[in-house]
This record gives sequence, structure tokens and C-alpha cells, in this order.
Amino acid sequence: MHVLLVASAFNSLTQRVHAELRDRGHTVSVELALPDTPLAEAVRRHDPQLVLAPMLTTAIPREVRTAYPCLIVHPGPVGDRGPSSLDRAVQDGAGWWGVTVLEAQEEMDSGDVWASVACPLPPLAKSDLYRGEIADAALAAVLLAVQRFASRTHTPLPQDTARPRPYLDQSLRRIDWAADPTGTVLAKLRAADSRPGVLDTLLGEEWYLHGGHPEDVLRGTPGDLLATRHGAICRATADGAVWIPELRRRRRPGQPRPVKLPAVTALGDRLPPLPRLPAPDEADPGTWTDIRYREEAGAGFLAFSFPGGAMSTEQCERLLAAYRRACARPTSVLVLGGPRDFFSNGIHLGVIEAAEDPAAEAWANINAMNDLVEAVLTTTDRLVVAALAGNAAAGGVMLALAADEVWCRAGCVLNPHYRLMGLSGSEYWTYTLPRRVGAPAAIRLMREALPVSAASARDLGLVDELIDCGPGDFAGEVARRATRLASLPGTRARAAAKKERWDRQEATAPPASFRRGELETMRRTFQDPAAPHHALRRAFARKERPSRTPGHLATGHRAGTEPDRTWAPTTGRTAP
Repeated sequence: MHVLLVASAFNSLTQRVHAELRDRGHTVSVELALPDTPLAEAVRRHDPQLVLAPMLTTAIPREVRTAYPCLIVHPGPVGDRGPSSLDRAVQDGAGWWGVTVLEAQEEMDSGDVWASVACPLPPLAKSDLYRGEIADAALAAVLLAVQRFASRTHTPLPQDTARPRPYLDQSLRRIDWAADPTGTVLAKLRAADSRPGVLDTLLGEEWYLHGGHPEDVLRGTPGDLLATRHGAICRATADGAVWIPELRRRRRPGQPRPVKLPAVTALGDRLPPLPRLPAPDEADPGTWTDIRYREEAGAGFLAFSFPGGAMSTEQCERLLAAYRRACARPTSVLVLGGPRDFFSNGIHLGVIEAAEDPAAEAWANINAMNDLVEAVLTTTDRLVVAALAGNAAAGGVMLALAADEVWCRAGCVLNPHYRLMGLSGSEYWTYTLPRRVGAPAAIRLMREALPVSAASARDLGLVDELIDCGPGDFAGEVARRATRLASLPGTRARAAAKKERWDRQEATAPPASFRRGELETMRRTFQDPAAPHHALRRAFARKERPSRTPGHLATGHRAGTEPDRTWAPTTGRTAP
């Protein structure tokens, strides 16, 4: 069936629906609902059998929904209506929620129901839940609705037309630092963590606060800043304190959209002298840190979790130092990856965009990322496992491919390409990607620049093990498999054989030569002010709306097709 996805942005859920429908043999196109693009004309051009909206913040025009069957994915259970459904559920502390697929009608979220799937809602950040439990429920509901639509025998169920709840504006998100207890502050921060953030006054200026984590020891006058750690700030609440990892300045009239940054970086010289706290001990789980290490039955677990999956120069360097410390431990298996959400999306485009010298920061960041990948590649005394609890893209995918095995939660989406940022790529991709999937498939993945489902990634060879479980069960399942792997008699022998293979590789085609070729091309791009990368980076970091739907999305394709043959990597070398 030819399905057209209409979306306000090609976000994580839209990408997952795109990849999973393609896996099932459907031809899938995408059209972004943009202010200056007549949607009705675009839909007529695609002439789909079904219009599906995984993430749409505007209504589908009457001329579209009367001419084509249109289904809307609403991140709420049957009967819930309104534009801030998931935000309210998180802020109100709902333990269960759901996703409903319904027909598009003139009144938002009022159409007949084609499918609805319930899901748990643990007390976590909205964006984490959106990419986890909500995405799992949404995909199940979408697949059921598409199956029912294709059958031509299903009759959707009408729903009560309850009045929609209004948009959750900043007046309802506001934190009263003098009165709100930590639980209330966390609920408000988590309900707005990625977007829109919580508007607040800090050090005499207005900022959007992004993300929130509890602190169980530090105390102070409510609203005061208490300490910093790894780029985050700790702020006192009425009965405790919270860690806030990121800030975004409120936009000023006539100014470009501000960039979301690590809180310490955003505040810069405005930040008063504060204690700079080191990483906590493993035995202290009641405070926030973005990197943790633990051991269990011969396996080491190096967990990391960076907002949005982006890794700045400083974050890469800290993770590399932690990796080296982990490699000094007497383990036979080392697992990389956080318990939930993003694995990694590569270099931090926001920090680069906001830097005084973006080219210099980009060069430092890409080298730091390469150093980390090199450390994983050259670990030959134990097996390294990359455990992908959530999505990965660009250099983050290549970081995973540097490991000996890649274990991936079934709900993940991988974007193993750089093209959409105007980059040829680095992180040893010309060595690791062809080694995994073969040269033709590697070039196709780079050319297509399309999301790949976890199942397709396994079929391609990007992933070794697919772990079919909910987001909250992934860490436990990984621990069980890793400790079993550490106990196997052949694990040490596998590490020894890896050392022999690496020595042969170094003697014939040293991986360092691939790195040099990739970085030389990247350096030229960073230093060329006319390179498209700079405008693409700026648009991404500042959340600028595109002027049109990218051509590689508007073309209808199925899994394994090769719609764009005009692009090729320019690193000059591809691994055999």
C-alpha cells in the first residue's frame, strides 16, 4: 500500500513509523506540513491510498480529509483530547497512558477510533517516554490501524466528543521555587524537558530550563544555585534540590533562535563561583551524573546518557577517560550504553553552533569523538558490547560499530549517515561500516539517508542481537546476557583471536589511515565558510523550520531501495 506520512517534523516517532512500514512492504513517502506549502496540492501529487499523521501539530485541511482517508496518531488514550496530552500526563504523574489512532475530523482528536494501545508511564522525562513507551504503543496502534484499514472490513468506533483540554502554557508550567517540593519541580521539568522547556528567571535573566534530576544530599535556600557537575547546575527546591542539565535563553525580538546548551556553558561568565562536584561513587545513586560504571560477575557496565544523544568535546573526553578506567578493571566483557533512551547521535552541533569559533570547536569535537571510537576499536584484551537502549545516529552509530557486538532494543531507530548535515562522515565509518554490511550496502545507507529499524539493522549486519523488550526491561536483559557472556569459557579465546585479527589489519591496511582520510575531508568542510554544512547545522541547532520537504523523504520507497544516486562519499577510501 502507498502510505503518505504527513508530519510537522520528521521526528523520532515519524522516523520509526516510516522505517517499520517500509519493513512490511509498504511504499512510504513523507510530506512536511509547512506554513508556505499548500498541503492539499502536495497530497494530490503523492496520490496515496492512506494519509497517516504520526506527529502533526496542525489540522489536516478539509479538502485533504474528504478526498483521502486520513488517520491521526494522538499520544493519549481514547477520550483524551488536546495539544498537550503527554505533557499533562507527565506533569500530573499519570501511571498509565496510551496512544490512539483516529480519523481526521474538523474538531481535533474527535474522529472515530481505528486503534488504541495502552502503555505504562513511569516517572521519567517526557522525551524519554515519547521515544520509549509511547513510541512502542504508537507503533503497535499504527500497525493495527493500517492492517484494519487494508482489510476493508473494519468499522472504526465512535468516541465521546469531550471538550479538548487547552494548551499547557508557561503559566501552568511555572515553578514556584519557594513553595514547590522537589517532586513537583521534577514533574514540571520532566513534562517540558526537550520542548518547550520551563520558562524561568535565573541570575536576573529569562531562560528555558530543560531536563531535571533529583539530588538527595545538597540543600540550600529555595531557588539558589548550589553546585555544578559535568555542565549541569544544581538548584535548591523547597525541600531539596534538582539538577538541571541544559538551558536555552529566551528569544529576544529580532534575534535568531537561541541554542539549547549545557547549563554551565549557557550561563558562562554570569555563573557565580560554585562548588564543582566530581562524579559520585557507584554506591550513591541518589544524585545525578551522566556517566556511571559498575561491575557484575566478570562484566563491566559503562553507562552514559547525554541530553539529546549529543556528545560535546568535553563529554567525549570524560567518556574516554571513564572508558580507559573501565579497561583497567579485570573484566572479560565491557558493555557500553545507558539503561534507556539515546545511545549517541555523535558530535554536539549545538555547542559547535554557539562557539566563538565554530570551525575550531567542530574540529576539536570530531577528533574527540574519533579518539573515543579508536579506544573501543583498539581494545583487544576483552569483548566490548555496545548496548543500544535507544536511537543512534551518525557518529553514534559508528561508535557502536566499533564494538565487537551490537545489542539493540527492538524499538530503536538507527540513522547511519551524515549527509543531511552536509558532512562526509568520520569516526572510522569507512572502515567499520563496510566491514559490517559490505561496501555496496554501506554506500546505499549513506546515499539514502533514511532511518533504519532495529530489525532491518540486524538483517543488514549493523546489529548482532535484537532484544525484544520494553524500555524499562532493557538494562536488566543486557546485564543477564553480558554476565552470561563473561562466564563462557570461549570468551577469553575470542578476545585473543580479536587481537590476532587486529594485528593483521594493522600490518595490511591500518585503520588509522581511514581516520586520516575521513578527517581531512571533514576539516575542509569545517573551514570552508561556503560549505552547506554551516547553514544545515545552524538550522538544526536553532530549530529553524525547513522551507520545503527534503527530496529524499518525498520520494516513495520501500526498504532496500536506492532512491538517490547523486551522492557519494568523498573520503577517498572505503574498507574492503
